Amino acid sequence: MERPSWQQYFMEMAYLAAKRSTCLRRKVGAVLVRDNQIISTGYNGSPKGVPHCAEIGCLRKQQNVPSGKNHELCRGVHAEQNAIIQAAINGSSTRGSILYCTNQPCSICARLIINAEIKTVYIAETYPDELGEELFREAGIELIQYELKSNTLKKLI
Repeated sequence: MERPSWQQYFMEMAYLAAKRSTCLRRKVGAVLVRDNQIISTGYNGSPKGVPHCAEIGCLRKQQNVPSGKNHELCRGVHAEQNAIIQAAINGSSTRGSILYCTNQPCSICARLIINAEIKTVYIAETYPDELGEELFREAGIELIQYELKSNTLKKLI
């Protein structure tokens, strides 16, 4: 058995975090890392103390909102947002960290990632959000697609 690369190790943890998701449309997990140490994790779901979509239904589905549009019409907090929030709650700086995420961040999350001074984002799956990509490009954030099955990297930005 081969020892996993750091990318494989942390991406598998992001997929494990995604299993906690309560979203009915897309289960996303994120792991925030600095110096190969986990700072925090996150998954997408309703805010603390608020009923989950799994319990009351998906607002986006009820309103026929297409994927990638009108992110504000969702009761969920994104995995990337939760990872950044958990780091803040626990007093861990995100400056210079690396984010591993099962899906490419949307433009809302891209703005948070930029201001959190995260330097690199590894994703498993792409997501059609041109504004998010443009923001990463302008901010000098590396966006790298990591193919878990083949353990290969593809620099997107």
